[in-house]
Amino acid sequence: MLSDDQVNEIIVEVENVPSGVVPEKTLVNSSFRMVSSASDIHVTDSQSFSNPNDKKSKQLLRFSTSLNESFSQTLHSPGSVGIDTPCTSHENIQGQKLIASLIPMTSRDRIKAIRNQPRTMEEKRNLKKMVDKEKSKQSRRMLELNCCAQCLNSISRAYRRSKNSLSELLDSVSLWQKTLKVIGGKFGTSVLSYFNFLRWLLKFNIFSFIVTFSFIIIPQFMVAEKNTLQFTGLEFFTGVGYFRNTVMYYGFYTNSTIGHRNGGASYNMQLAYLFTIGACLVICFFSLLFSMARYFRNNFINPHIYSRGIAKLIFCWDFTVTHEKAVKLKQKNLSTEIRENLSEIRQENVKLTLNQQLIRFSAHLAAWVVSTGVAVACCVAVYYLAENNSEFLKKHKDPGAVLLLPFIVSCINLAVPRLYSLFRLVEWYEMPRHEVYTLLIRNIFLKISIIGILCYYWLNIVAQAGEECWETLIGQEIYRLLLMDFVFSLADSFLGEFLRRLIGMQFITSLGLQEFDIARNVLELIYAQTLVWIGTFFCPLLPFIQMITLFIMFYVKNISLMMNFQPPSKAWRASQMMTFFIFLLFFPSFTGVLCTLAITIWRLKPSADCGPFRGLPFFIYSIYGWIDTLSKRPSYLWVVWIYQNLIGSVHFFFILTLIVLIITYLYWQITEGRKIMIRLLHEQIINEGKDKMFLIEKLTKLQDMEKRANTSSFTMERRDVEQPGPLPVGERDAARDLRFRRSVQEENSKA
Repeated sequence: MLSDDQVNEIIVEVENVPSGVVPEKTLVNSSFRMVSSASDIHVTDSQSFSNPNDKKSKQLLRFSTSLNESFSQTLHSPGSVGIDTPCTSHENIQGQKLIASLIPMTSRDRIKAIRNQPRTMEEKRNLKKMVDKEKSKQSRRMLELNCCAQCLNSISRAYRRSKNSLSELLDSVSLWQKTLKVIGGKFGTSVLSYFNFLRWLLKFNIFSFIVTFSFIIIPQFMVAEKNTLQFTGLEFFTGVGYFRNTVMYYGFYTNSTIGHRNGGASYNMQLAYLFTIGACLVICFFSLLFSMARYFRNNFINPHIYSRGIAKLIFCWDFTVTHEKAVKLKQKNLSTEIRENLSEIRQENVKLTLNQQLIRFSAHLAAWVVSTGVAVACCVAVYYLAENNSEFLKKHKDPGAVLLLPFIVSCINLAVPRLYSLFRLVEWYEMPRHEVYTLLIRNIFLKISIIGILCYYWLNIVAQAGEECWETLIGQEIYRLLLMDFVFSLADSFLGEFLRRLIGMQFITSLGLQEFDIARNVLELIYAQTLVWIGTFFCPLLPFIQMITLFIMFYVKNISLMMNFQPPSKAWRASQMMTFFIFLLFFPSFTGVLCTLAITIWRLKPSADCGPFRGLPFFIYSIYGWIDTLSKRPSYLWVVWIYQNLIGSVHFFFILTLIVLIITYLYWQITEGRKIMIRLLHEQIINEGKDKMFLIEKLTKLQDMEKRANTSSFTMERRDVEQPGPLPVGERDAARDLRFRRSVQEENSKA
């Protein structure tokens, strides 16, 4: 039987043996022969010896040594057998050290270390129980000492788990996720950006409807009277008649304070109306800012956008995708992205001559002059039509006469953008993104100008005409404009795009299928959303109507896209389009809405016979009266201070605007700096490539010179051999054979 010191020496020698010196089988067998009793070390896992540099293997070897030193005292129980070593105090100390060395290990390493021992299962169970017992004691002490830390850790883990589960839930209930993947795989990111923008607006209107329905419509239902008007169905198109005495329009809402039956807190409808609309606009404002900043950071500032995503396309295949249809869709998406990146690189390298640049500049200038003239003419026509609309309605009592103005405006919005799209035949943009940006700017100028003229007509003619409940009249006008725009969009999708497909496929085959016009369709969404924001004050149910129209338009556009359109002929990346769409939605659309509503609330007098603000000189006077009431209550003075120093202060908004401009400027400078950095790194890569080519050319020249030198030396040697004189035929053949062998040997040595 070996002593403990001998076993330790054997283990140390085994640990220090380099890999490959002693075969694994010989080492393991010799270990079994040398360790003859139960107290000797016995390692059966040959893998622990296969790599002496492995840290886990060394830990297991050290553990085996210490376990051998104290195993008899530590594991021996009254019922155990096969262990006859006497118990000593030294072995007790070693057993405690053994347990202390096992406790810091992970559960996997601890189980593996215990399993590798040549002991009975009962002894291994006893050892595991003792280690678990000591570990639980230590964990209990640590829990008592670090209770706060444990609580914080548990809270953080619970937060992470809840966050992950919430993100998974949102991903699972995300609208049209599969449909968007199909669209992106077939038509690319440029067309996909339109549908992403539509979905983003849909979520926006869902939130606005929930807020207005909770704080305005539900309280009004509690005090609403029964509607006595008859419903004919024509109200869906005109917005008048039965809908006039419903929660759909401003004039139906009460100006009284809604009190609780049991004498509880009252509900001021004036404050609720203003604060709800204001809260929606404030949340929309910060949401637009946050979305612009997020998309701007992801698409302009992050460096990965300049690498064109090649690493993601080539090296990041998702191996969890196993379904056949999902695999094909993923492959199609990747191929489309690669095609877009390559097309972008190719188009950036195109350079034009001076004559070509002059011709294109002249074409662009002419197109801008024509488009601006058309937009001005349309705005003048809308202005004169709106100015004479009141007299026209007085002469014609037909209910359908109110649809004349919305019909003309919708015709302009449908025909003029198509005229703008024809300018591409003359302008010939190399980058499709530039063409989309140009069309967006022209269309936004047209549509926002028309909305501005209509707002001037509503606030300066309708509101000042002394009409009964002019707020409801404006709400009806906006409802008709929104509904007529939706009807024209449906007709264009079902009839116009379908007829264009028939003409291109059956009659004029040279035309082929058309491409999806991103600029025109996006501006339709921005135009409709601008009307919704303006009309929410006069028609609180407009977000709900817009929510339904967007939901229908998604499916209509998806079906029309699959049937009537082809993928873009010039593939291009549209990762930055969402940033531009949201920017156009913010300015000039949302800022124009804020100006219009500010003029309405601060400058116009409410109707005297309808609405929650009846009897007040201005809408804002309801806030003034509420602040005067709170100023008399000491417990609400902080609200008065916030209103006077923040909300009602011009300096606060000036500072807020300045901060926003500074942040925007910083983002812009970061973007420009990273662009310069990328350009310099690109030039550095090109210069390094040129240096490598120069070195390769030098090396090739040196090799050629060395080859020539070797050839000349071989020729001189052959001349020296041939100089002695003529040889007989046999000797001449022998010499030729000898020279051939020498040449072969030299070539082999060089090789």
